[in-house]
Amino acid sequence: MDSLTVPGAKEEVPASIDGETLREVCGRFVTGVVVITFQGAEREPTGLTVNSFTSVSLTPALVLFCVHRNSRALTAVREAGAFAVNILASDQKELCRAFAARDTARFAGLAHRSGATGSPLIADSLGYLDCRVHDIVPGGDHAIVLGEVVDLGLLREEPPLAFFRSAHPRLEVPA
Repeated sequence: MDSLTVPGAKEEVPASIDGETLREVCGRFVTGVVVITFQGAEREPTGLTVNSFTSVSLTPALVLFCVHRNSRALTAVREAGAFAVNILASDQKELCRAFAARDTARFAGLAHRSGATGSPLIADSLGYLDCRVHDIVPGGDHAIVLGEVVDLGLLREEPPLAFFRSAHPRLEVPA
């Protein structure tokens, strides 16, 4: 089957959606928080906070994240050809905020090491996925960056950092 359209269904053009309303509605969906890290200009470690991360496929091992199409980070990831996903713990709110700022190179004093791809891995994260860029596709005002996982690891056991309605509620995680 080549089409996802239901046979005989009328195709309607959707009404224009207000971006602020969309943000408000999507804010009701709980997400995790990760810091995407990569080699920036002159091989400087850099990164950005995202909550638009998900696994895509187990075979091959693919993940994705979304980034604004005009972001310097997108250019850097494209040039580096690799990135790492660092999964944040509930006690890493400050780290989340540091990488959410426009000036995203916040590695001064942050314990990290280079992964298999050369991407920085944050030492105190819950876990990491080190990825090669598999593809970058347009997605409206963002780009969807697909990565093939080449290395991964669990670093500690703590509740994850969650994002809900522009805040970080603590999740209760069974032992």
